[in-house]
Amino acid sequence: MSSWDEMLKGKVAVITGASRGLGRADALALAEAGADVVITDILIESDENNEAEAERFGPIAQVMQSTNVMYADKTAQEIQKMGRRSVAIKMDVTDREQVQEVFEKIKDEFGKIDILVNNAGTLDHVSQIEDQNDDFWQRDLNVNLTGSYNCTKAVWPYMKEQGYGKIINMTSVAGTLGGFGQASYSATKGGLLSFTKSMALEGARHGINVNAIVPGIVGTEAFNMGNAKMNERMINRTAFKKPGEPEDIANAITFLVSDKAKYITGIGLNVSGGIELFTF
Repeated sequence: MSSWDEMLKGKVAVITGASRGLGRADALALAEAGADVVITDILIESDENNEAEAERFGPIAQVMQSTNVMYADKTAQEIQKMGRRSVAIKMDVTDREQVQEVFEKIKDEFGKIDILVNNAGTLDHVSQIEDQNDDFWQRDLNVNLTGSYNCTKAVWPYMKEQGYGKIINMTSVAGTLGGFGQASYSATKGGLLSFTKSMALEGARHGINVNAIVPGIVGTEAFNMGNAKMNERMINRTAFKKPGEPEDIANAITFLVSDKAKYITGIGLNVSGGIELFTF
C-alpha cells in the first residue's frame, strides 16, 4: 500500500461535469485515494431526457449523447466496487437554484462536503471576434465561469462551518496564453484564475484551500474527436511532443486536495507538457 492509497480516506468529494474525460478520471483517482465521490453532470445515462438536454447545451453535448459517451452512472458503480460511497446526480451548473438544492442533498446524504472540483465546462466552437456568436459567448461565460461561481458559493457555507475545504477550479492554458478564435473560452478560463486567487484569500481564514489546475493538450474523448491536423499542431507545441492523459490531471488534483498540500493555496498549477514554454 502506497502513502496515496488512503490519503483521502473519510473525505467527501463533489466533481462537476464528471460523466467522461477529465471529470471521470478525477472521480476515479479521488476514490482510489480513499474519498467518497459524488458525480454530477448534465448528462446521466439513466436520464430519459438526455436528447432534449443535449440539444439545449450545444454541439459537444449532442455528440456525446448521440454516441453514448456518458459514464456517470458507470463511474459511480465502479467507485462503489472500490468500497467507497458514490452516486451520480444530474445537475446544470448554470441553474443556481438547482445547484443549491443538489449541494443541500449531498450534505444531507453524505454528512459533509470536503472537496469540490469545478470541472464542468464547454468548448465547442471557434470563431474570430467579428464572427463570434453572441449567444455562444454568453453560454461560455455561464457554464465555464459563472458555473464555478455557483458551485463554490453553494459549498462555501458547509466548508466554512467545518473549518476545512479543498476547491479546485479547472482552467486551461487558453486562459494564460490566449487562443486564436477562442475569445470566449480563453476569457472564462483567465477569469477562473483570478477567481481562484480571490477565493484563496477569502478561504484561508476558514481553512479552505482554493487552487486551479491549468491543463494543456489532454487526450480526452472530445480531443480525439477533433480535427487531426489541428491536434497535431497543438501537440507539436508541447515540450514532450505528445498529449497528456486524463490521469495526469487527476493525479495533480489528488495531491492538491490532500493534506500533503495543506500550505498551498491560490496557485494555477500547469499540467501542460510544457506547451507554455518556447519550443521549436
